[in-house]
Amino acid sequence: MAQGKRISVDIGNEALGAIKALGEAARAARLAAGEGQAAAAARLGVHVQTIGRIEAGEAGVAIGHVLGLLALYGLAVRSGPAATPTS
Repeated sequence: MAQGKRISVDIGNEALGAIKALGEAARAARLAAGEGQAAAAARLGVHVQTIGRIEAGEAGVAIGHVLGLLALYGLAVRSGPAATPTS
């Protein structure tokens, strides 16, 4: 399980990879906008540590905070069915 806030279920590697990718995208967008974590936190209305946790790809961060941070920098997320494992 990923470090950080404890969550009640085990998350598969594919989902953990997606969470990490969202965090990396958020960080890249924030840096491209020339903002620090403190500015992003103030704009989103969260603690600066929350921004760091999102950007680190921690699985226990509230999805609203993750999506809110992405939206601040013009990023969106599309959902779809999970990939089916191949045998």
